[in-house]
Amino acid sequence: MFQLQNKTAVITGGGSGIGKAIAFTFAKQGANVYILDVDEAGGQAVADEIIQTGGKANFKKCNVVLQTEVKQVMENIIGNNRAINILINNAGIAHVGNAENTAEADFDRLIQVNIKGMYNCLHEAIPYMKKKGGSIINMASVAATVGIPDRFAYSMTKGAVIGMTLSVAKDYIHHNIRCNCISPGRVHTPFVDGFLAKNYPGKEKEMFEKLSKTQPIGRMARPEEIAGLALYLSSDEAAFITGCDYPIDGGFIKLNN
Repeated sequence: MFQLQNKTAVITGGGSGIGKAIAFTFAKQGANVYILDVDEAGGQAVADEIIQTGGKANFKKCNVVLQTEVKQVMENIIGNNRAINILINNAGIAHVGNAENTAEADFDRLIQVNIKGMYNCLHEAIPYMKKKGGSIINMASVAATVGIPDRFAYSMTKGAVIGMTLSVAKDYIHHNIRCNCISPGRVHTPFVDGFLAKNYPGKEKEMFEKLSKTQPIGRMARPEEIAGLALYLSSDEAAFITGCDYPIDGGFIKLNN
């Protein structure tokens, strides 16, 4: 079950965190993985490690904000594989702030990366996917559906992700393209460690425990757990699933009363 043999998977933001975990998981299940990231060193390192462990992977430096770059990369992938079977729209950035203290430049930057970047990838990949069908997974967040303090702009962009997911699922259902989104709660990624080091120097461990306990299950998710859900939704076993948002949040949405 959940095999991805002979399938080409494009993973944006695959050079670290959740994207990295998805790349390793998909490659282990037989997919030919294309890692797209602006971080050339990180993305290439992930691809190299996958290859060294017997998997198939390629790295393409790509800024998802620039449609011309995304178009060129997608054309290159099609030239080598003749199909894009899976698209994981994972690239994104976070932000802390409310409606008053969020600067216009930060607001615009989040729209560019988290919304326009996802649109660019959808815009360039869907024409190729229409020929043979496929699975699209957009990375949303519990912040799209639950009020979280100081996440104004970030929550706004993730709400847009859910809207795009529903639209794509509806528009391309007869092309055998499924589109779902995943809404993680807090996940222990390098971003979390960097955030704590920057904002709570000397108190990283204490704040890590505090953030972990905001999840009713008592800990943060591991990136590999998010990757497991992405694998299922991308596999043939999920062929009857489209237009859904999947919280994976340790009970945060339903149990955090």
